[in-house]
Amino acid sequence: CKIRRCNSEYVAATLQLRRSPRALAHCDALRSYSHCTRKIARTCRGNLAYHSAVHGIEDLMIQHNCSKEGPTLPPRARPLAPNHQGFESLFMCNYEKSFLYKHGRLPRYQHCATFGDPHIRTFHDDFHTCQVEGSWPLLDNDYLFVQATSSPVVNGSSATVTSKLTIIFKNMKECIDQKVYQAEIDNLPAAFEDGSVNGGERPGGSSLTIRDVNPRRHVMIRAEYIGTTIVIRQAGRQLSFSIRAAEQVARAFTEEQDLQLCVDGCPRSQRISRSGCCRGRATTEAARALCKEKLPVEDLYFQSCVFDVVTSGDANFTIAARGALEDARDFLPNTSKLHIFQ
Repeated sequence: CKIRRCNSEYVAATLQLRRSPRALAHCDALRSYSHCTRKIARTCRGNLAYHSAVHGIEDLMIQHNCSKEGPTLPPRARPLAPNHQGFESLFMCNYEKSFLYKHGRLPRYQHCATFGDPHIRTFHDDFHTCQVEGSWPLLDNDYLFVQATSSPVVNGSSATVTSKLTIIFKNMKECIDQKVYQAEIDNLPAAFEDGSVNGGERPGGSSLTIRDVNPRRHVMIRAEYIGTTIVIRQAGRQLSFSIRAAEQVARAFTEEQDLQLCVDGCPRSQRISRSGCCRGRATTEAARALCKEKLPVEDLYFQSCVFDVVTSGDANFTIAARGALEDARDFLPNTSKLHIFQ
């Protein structure tokens, strides 16, 4: 079964897609990929990687709105003696393409977010409201360290908000130098701590990038070398954090790295009951009306919004909850899990 050859041709064809008309070029590449798999169907009938690739092609064609009939890419010149080790190193700093080449399918992804009080949506779709005053790790694995610092919403309140985020992209040979990003309220820089906007001078330095989506309010960091995208937002006087990470990256930690809010949620001693918010700086009725404008579905994003507005009296928390929901819609591999209900 020559499914690895079909996979490698597709990966090579899409390497430069970011610099070309993406939709058209991707459809041509997918049709070529599909044609290649049809030619080897007889010999690959019992091969799991082959069937994974076929299903992956169908999903991608739907995602990119591609028709099954249409132009394909011209045949690619083949080297006389393929060097598989060299080919894999070529994509070492593009996690998705490297994974596709090795496994014949796209990687699976997980999503975590923290916003508002803070509320934590874990990689396992658990949803907690946390007290967690001070600094707590959201992530601590072989590739990433993310720490959130929280302070009280208002003086005397047990509810807290994220006021500072520190993200460390750990050194990775051939791809990036170690990079540190820090955000604080009213200071969301579109650069790493050393002033750079990419992963440095290494061959894969461009696989880590940072950009402003909305100056001083919304920053996106793409780490293609680990299949990860991070979004940091500010709404009112609080920061929010969202991440889409490749499953194997999110799981790359040891037993010693046992405290990660994105993995296990906040400790039981630090959890707050959202149903307990009946008195605060705004009435529950007024908070529900404000949240309903941004969040028509009364799921846990809506309930968290009501809790935050009642506790703080700040309508900006509706924007924070709406932003977290938008990130979840973009990042979740399965949109049927977008809305979580108590």
